[in-house]
Amino acid sequence: MLDTGELSRLHRGVYTGRDTDAFDGLRGLLLRMPEGVLLGMQTAAALYGFGGPEFRGVHVIVPKGIVRPRIRGVVTHEAILPVGEPLWVHGLPCAPPARCAIDLARHLPRFDALPVLDAALRTGVCSPEDLALEVHRHARLRRVRQARELMALADPRAECVQESQLRLMILDAGLPAPEPQVWVPDDWGSLVYRIDLAYPRRRVGIEYDGGSHLDRTRLQADRLRMNWLDSHGWLMRYFTARDLYRRPGLIVSTVRDALATRR
Repeated sequence: MLDTGELSRLHRGVYTGRDTDAFDGLRGLLLRMPEGVLLGMQTAAALYGFGGPEFRGVHVIVPKGIVRPRIRGVVTHEAILPVGEPLWVHGLPCAPPARCAIDLARHLPRFDALPVLDAALRTGVCSPEDLALEVHRHARLRRVRQARELMALADPRAECVQESQLRLMILDAGLPAPEPQVWVPDDWGSLVYRIDLAYPRRRVGIEYDGGSHLDRTRLQADRLRMNWLDSHGWLMRYFTARDLYRRPGLIVSTVRDALATRR
């Protein structure tokens, strides 16, 4: 059957027929796991739609007291706290979304953790109350303080990882908190343009220009928007990936100077 293509090998001892989908690899992997093992951390978060930074391997949560399976490509995490009833996503048992979000907020570097919490709220799979309850359950665990601090800063309006990181950088520098995704009305009250991060009362705007802004059509629209905002009294500052990841001090000093001119 393997020779004729009627079966294909997913994992050692696990085979599937012709009708497969993108999640059969994970389903077959779980068949090799002890009972009670769930998908968690980045893997479950990705299935919920708020996965963290790029990661290697499949992350699973193993109930306490069960021998961790040693399978290439699998990262195991022992459940110090009971996970509770799993949620099934595409036929896969996953830790609840709030549990995944707080686990990641505890384990990831601070710069990567806030984007996860922002995305978890933006997708709507968990609420601020869900995150607060989960943080309370983790009260005695390592690095829960970081998760608690970042949870207070999480905002569902953030639309990308870099925007969340830019906001955190500004906050950590002791500057006032900018508002994400601020709409600017025209002279007749219609909402015309949206700014990534802004201080509306001071008319200071902050934009992250990613790779998509290099498209010719997008560049023309950006120029039109920049000119309109400038003519309507907005002081705009623009940053790129190089600024965010290599020159954070430049971002902080630029934003601080912009705010100082609008006091």
